[in-house]
Amino acid sequence: MRIERVTSADEIHRGADLFDAPPIAEATRRFLGDPTHHLLFAYDDADRPVGMISGVETTHPDKGTEMLIYELGVTPVARLQGIGTALVNALAAVARAHGCYGMWVATETDNAAALATYRSAGALEETTFTLLSWDLIGDWPNSVPAPGQK
Repeated sequence: MRIERVTSADEIHRGADLFDAPPIAEATRRFLGDPTHHLLFAYDDADRPVGMISGVETTHPDKGTEMLIYELGVTPVARLQGIGTALVNALAAVARAHGCYGMWVATETDNAAALATYRSAGALEETTFTLLSWDLIGDWPNSVPAPGQK
């Protein structure tokens, strides 16, 4: 197995089965064009993509830069071989190289496979965390213009 940074849309499409949905051309272009977005693929001995991890650096004025693990996926036939843990460790190495002070991920409390992977890669569980989200597609009831827009 080898892990490589993905830098082309063609390679993303070659590993399209690793994603939750088919890659979107414009989103792929924007992702690849941003140096703070990272996508790593794991390849088997036959050079097939069998795992992926994506991460996004986020910087705040009073905290510095940290890495968010956005998504981790391993093909069913390649699971339980340490590929997920290797991908997490590889992204952590990227984060350190980019000066990140930490790395974090949110996952469902019943996702045993993800929790085991993150723990085996050295993650510490934060038990006081609550995730809140907004769906900003369609008619959002609190629609107001963004600052500077009319």
